[in-house]
Amino acid sequence: MAALPHIVCFFVSTAGKNGDELGADEEQIVQLVYLLYDQNNNKVVDVQQHFVKPQPNELAETVLTEDCKTETGLDEELVKQAPPLDHALEEFDRFLSAKGVHPDHGGRSFCLLTDGQAHLRQCVQHECCKKNISLPSYFYRFYDLRKEFRKFYKTDTVSSIKFMIDYLNLDEDGSVEYGVRQCQEMAKILTRLVNDGHTFGDSEIINERLEGGICTKNEYVSDGLVVRARGLPWQSSDQDIARFFKGLNIAKGGVALCLSPQGRRNGEALIRFESEEHRDLALKRHKHHIGQRYIEVYKASGKDFINVAGGNNSEAQAFLSRGGQTIIRMRGLPFTSTTQQVLEFFTREPNSSTVLDGEDGILFVHYPDGRSTGDAFVLFPTEEESAKALKKHREMMGSRYIELFKSTTAEVQQVLNRSMDPRNPEQPDSSVHSLIAQLPAGVPIIPQSLITSGTRRDCIRLRNLPSAAQVTDILTFLGEFSQFIIYQGVHMVYTATGDASGEAFIQLDSEEAATLTALNRHRRPMSFANKKRVIDVIQCSGDDMSYVLTNGMPPQMSLQLSSAALPAALPPPSPIPMQRPILSPVTPQTIMSSTTMHTAGATFPYVSFTQPMPPAQAFAPTPAMTALPQRPTYYPPILYWYPSPPVSPPTPQQQPQQQPQQILTTPIHQHAQPQQPHLTALPLPQPQPVHTVQPNPAFSYYTSTTSTTSSTQLCPGGQAGPYIGPCMIIMRGLPVTVSIQDIMNYFQGFPEVGPDTISIQTNLEGKPNGDALISFSSRLEAERAIVEKNRRHLGNRFVELFMA
Repeated sequence: MAALPHIVCFFVSTAGKNGDELGADEEQIVQLVYLLYDQNNNKVVDVQQHFVKPQPNELAETVLTEDCKTETGLDEELVKQAPPLDHALEEFDRFLSAKGVHPDHGGRSFCLLTDGQAHLRQCVQHECCKKNISLPSYFYRFYDLRKEFRKFYKTDTVSSIKFMIDYLNLDEDGSVEYGVRQCQEMAKILTRLVNDGHTFGDSEIINERLEGGICTKNEYVSDGLVVRARGLPWQSSDQDIARFFKGLNIAKGGVALCLSPQGRRNGEALIRFESEEHRDLALKRHKHHIGQRYIEVYKASGKDFINVAGGNNSEAQAFLSRGGQTIIRMRGLPFTSTTQQVLEFFTREPNSSTVLDGEDGILFVHYPDGRSTGDAFVLFPTEEESAKALKKHREMMGSRYIELFKSTTAEVQQVLNRSMDPRNPEQPDSSVHSLIAQLPAGVPIIPQSLITSGTRRDCIRLRNLPSAAQVTDILTFLGEFSQFIIYQGVHMVYTATGDASGEAFIQLDSEEAATLTALNRHRRPMSFANKKRVIDVIQCSGDDMSYVLTNGMPPQMSLQLSSAALPAALPPPSPIPMQRPILSPVTPQTIMSSTTMHTAGATFPYVSFTQPMPPAQAFAPTPAMTALPQRPTYYPPILYWYPSPPVSPPTPQQQPQQQPQQILTTPIHQHAQPQQPHLTALPLPQPQPVHTVQPNPAFSYYTSTTSTTSSTQLCPGGQAGPYIGPCMIIMRGLPVTVSIQDIMNYFQGFPEVGPDTISIQTNLEGKPNGDALISFSSRLEAERAIVEKNRRHLGNRFVELFMA
């Protein structure tokens, strides 16, 4: 202890939670207290306290939360008038110099002492990194009073300063100020430790920066050291992730950015820490922010990290062992490019930069047969050189533009492992057949317009679904509202590459059911794989579905393109089962070729199917099948659509026996009554009911001659017409402090928007969530409001408007 004659007890308070939850809510520091203890003379030299003014937050009306006021008793007015954090830290530095203990001014050595890990690791280091405040070297090592106490007195756990005071039978300090009282009691415990013969050994170390390292496939990584971060900006580098976890020690090469099957970053990363204690502190940063994005942090396994970051590629290990400060990934290179061309790309003006070790600092990525993938990794000696190199993003090399991204050692291993694995051959050229082949087996590819269309708003749209979510997960999420789903009414949406898009459309038996479901389930969490995800539930119509799925493409073109993607061979029809299970197999259905159907004395125009037609045992006469067109040179760019297996509520109720229904090959307008259709009707056995509420005939799987299309509603007098009734729109992106008057001012020029038509939405805690519902007397007025007011600014935030 003679080498450390002085110890500085250091204590901070935040505007939010304190105690064991200090730093978990991302609130800023509002109080800083330090006490200088002279170990040689066994006495307190001085104690200082500073209030700290946090940076203003436009979303918060007060500086201190109720938790902070209850725990610390701080005066909010004193905090508002205080200097910012960097000024308080400068005062601390001057205090050390004045007392003759500052190491940079000829003082004797000292070390900080804190009550636990959170004061420095979770608060000071993390907040200074976010505010770009440089910290002196003495903030990177400290003693943890709880660990020293537990090590000397052999206690199982040490939960707080009060626990240690009671254990040693010491008197509590009578200071009025919360932080001063905590520091004085820490000094009493420190005095007792020294008097009882405790000596301080090695101090805790805080890593100043992330260090590179190589992980092999054979390395063992404990499950207690790894977390998964989700929601990262796609351009994030390993250094950005290390700054998010500033104050916690990440193992060498311990950041592994996850890649999608196409080799692009998917917004996730696996982080390996040096100890389980640091992993637990990292989990407390769940939903902290990088810029405007909140980051989810979950536990992960060591096997997950090895699968992403581990590798045995000798070429990659030799490349990474050169020790470059920064790695940049190049994407889009000509397949014939050479190392000399890459060097010329980075050395040409403007923004000339130097590659580490010349040609040896460049690593091309190849397939197992030696062909280039168009990717390369380049080492740079310093951060400054790599910053200049990144300014060449999207510059040309020959006739191609080159994309540049910051990379990591784990990404190098991951990309090399994938490219050299013979089980992962090069993706074939994009074509209709390859896209369809990647969709889930047994799923019929049905254009949306063949399922439902029109302006009838009896559907809901689910967004932000887990990629692996199934129909049963959606039914569980909707709960009692799933009873309103019509037969085969849940439709999942897949991307052009066959991946789940995270969206689904659901047909309900009435507009009232859709409105009720959207109001009650919007922004509610879905539990999936022991995780929770907030789901958007938006009421919509068939036309709204088509607009979303085709990106505004005209319906005729969308139908033509989607039809071109239908399978070339359809299986023969199968018998209709007597019983319907909750989830039954689905096969691709026959799509009729004729756009009109003629009967005696009448012509019935073809309308969109409300559901895919079921397989039948016999038809007379057999209709002609659609002649599939030649493979198109253009396919739908984003989405393919398929209907889910039939669903039913968890507890179906038996319905009274009814007359057998009849199958027709096409839906017919209600007002057009045919006398003798050409196709023979086939009697069917009564199927088991699937709803506790009688379904709307317009969406029944078995279409009768009295059905209507979803594109019309019955007007007075029994005539069909477009939906023109009351409608609601959603405002998204509102400040949480918005008032009803602010919204009325936003809709200036729409006199019907008043206090009784505005509903500001709240979260589960009863606080505004940034959304509001606005009622309009007609759909035309709602559409006009969206056209004129969408993405306009309210205060300093722009607001999005869309149909509810």
